[in-house]
Amino acid sequence: MGLNVAQKLIKEHLVTGQMAPGEEISIKIDQTLTQDATGTMVMLELEAMQLDRVKTETSVQYVDHNMLQVDFKNPDDHLFLQSACERFGIWYSKPGNGVSHPTHMHYFSKPGKTLLGSDSHTCANGSMGMLSIGAGGLEVAMAMAGEPFYVKMPEIWGIKLTGQLPDWVSAKDVILEMLRRHGVRGGFGRIIEYYGPGLKHLSAMDRHVIANMGAELGATTTVFPSDQEIKRFLKERNREGDWVEIIADEDATYDHMDEINLSELEPLIARPTSPGNVVTVREAAGEPIYQAYVGSSANPGFRDFAIVSKMVEGKQVAEGVSFDINPSSRDVLEQLTKEGYLSPLIHAGGRIHQAGCNGCIGMGQAPASGRNSLRTTPRNFPGRSGTREDSVFLCSPETAAASALAGKITDPRTLGMDYPHIKAPQPEMNKEVFIAPLPEEQAKSVALVKGPNIASIPEMNALPDHLEIEVLLKVGDNISTDEILAGGGKVLPFRSNLPEISKFAFEIIDDEYYTHAMKTRDVGSAIVGGSNYGQGSSREHAALAPRYLGLRAVIVKDFARIHWQNLVNFGVLPLTFKNEEEYRKIDRGDILILANLHDQLKKGSDLVIKLKEKNIDIPVQHALSPRQIDIVINGGLINWTRKAVH
Repeated sequence: MGLNVAQKLIKEHLVTGQMAPGEEISIKIDQTLTQDATGTMVMLELEAMQLDRVKTETSVQYVDHNMLQVDFKNPDDHLFLQSACERFGIWYSKPGNGVSHPTHMHYFSKPGKTLLGSDSHTCANGSMGMLSIGAGGLEVAMAMAGEPFYVKMPEIWGIKLTGQLPDWVSAKDVILEMLRRHGVRGGFGRIIEYYGPGLKHLSAMDRHVIANMGAELGATTTVFPSDQEIKRFLKERNREGDWVEIIADEDATYDHMDEINLSELEPLIARPTSPGNVVTVREAAGEPIYQAYVGSSANPGFRDFAIVSKMVEGKQVAEGVSFDINPSSRDVLEQLTKEGYLSPLIHAGGRIHQAGCNGCIGMGQAPASGRNSLRTTPRNFPGRSGTREDSVFLCSPETAAASALAGKITDPRTLGMDYPHIKAPQPEMNKEVFIAPLPEEQAKSVALVKGPNIASIPEMNALPDHLEIEVLLKVGDNISTDEILAGGGKVLPFRSNLPEISKFAFEIIDDEYYTHAMKTRDVGSAIVGGSNYGQGSSREHAALAPRYLGLRAVIVKDFARIHWQNLVNFGVLPLTFKNEEEYRKIDRGDILILANLHDQLKKGSDLVIKLKEKNIDIPVQHALSPRQIDIVINGGLINWTRKAVH
């Protein structure tokens, strides 16, 4: 039986385990990607490991999240990251170079390789025929140290594409259609693989848009074949030598299948406050808007900005609309300027921001309270924009531009203008703005530059055999990492200072959580939640900060993949209810007793939690492998690794 693209990539890199869905496997990692919101912790972890030099083929550190320099914290961390790159043999992408995912795609991605990134949207590079997976920073640090990456073998979900996108419909509408059909849990435990005759009409950057938001489906990753379009993309960037063909065998099969006729799609939009809340733009049309925001890793290509430029050329955006242009990279900004596309954006009322993640992560460009913001970003979780009571819609650049002109949500097909087909010029490539790794002998003499805001990771104690802990919080479904620990300009500057960043844990949900947690920190605490707990960002701080505050167990209906693994990595026990009724029996303030815990974990997947005052037994289960059980019992991956070494 033939293999599909995902299976070929996994087989080529398989270190341990069997390629059977649900089985734990480990794979060799060729490349890593870190960004500054997570990379500072990764570099501190490499220092703690006493690593001399990374063992990957290529590792790149990007500065794209924390670029607002309102005090010393962010610029100090940039200096720290640069010194760490020099010390450990890592490429350094300076502030303003652009968002990590499209920038990596242009300069470093290689078909057939594996990429592990401390950002959930690392999956965007699956557009290049790579196996690109987002993970917690500690797992990325382990990969940089030469260790394999462990994951449960996913099922492969084949999506056959036919037809061709009509005018006013673009790649963003393809992934929104996937979310409309399948929701934010549709890809859990799966790799999404696109194939079929419709692929020939999708550029590499179109594929990037689709692969990027596979994270919003909860998928392990997304892959596309490395075909003639990828060869063309690399040739334009003088990287044709990096191309290899990787396509599915003719008799390849998939565990699940779906089909999208691109010709039948229409403009779509995700309503607040979930990427899965998708309707047609026709259904949402007429709602007034305050902001139209173009850019981010989800729509980072030249055409995504150029088509908006053509749509607003010679016009003015509606009165009262903030028209925010968020360039995805220095290259794109330079290209838009050179080709004359920037001037119409500025003339129409556009506000041009520096190249980076910016408003997508709540770093500036926050919308006004109580007003609608249309964004081409990948996420619209509550408060992620930087405004606590926000109202963010996700849409294509075409829909954002049409709505900016009208001052209300508008189907671009109703504008009465011809569709501006864009032919991208020869791309601008400037690798000189990257700082290359130093030779190994020279690197050994580099000292890490640490500002006063950088603190080492505190010691984490082992998991006790007996827990008697209070439920400090009970939450519902689809709680995101942004709600567990927000991003934005107020919080993320403390990303390398765990005691300080922990003060913001769960503040969007309960602004008294920190105070309560500090009172129970020594004995421990628990959190109870619904489905898809921990969706969204890969930032390990969302596990690490509550763990610092004494969190020992999280009991939910089910977890998002990366957050589940991050909890394990820091010694927090992730448990799931065996049925819906058990979730309803536990309340905030209940005392949970987990007795003889170590033996319970090792004997099987079933455990029993006793509610102390209610005298009720709650059956729960875990999905930990023997290796992961040992990690949790030891108090996390750092302790486990230290013990294994010694």
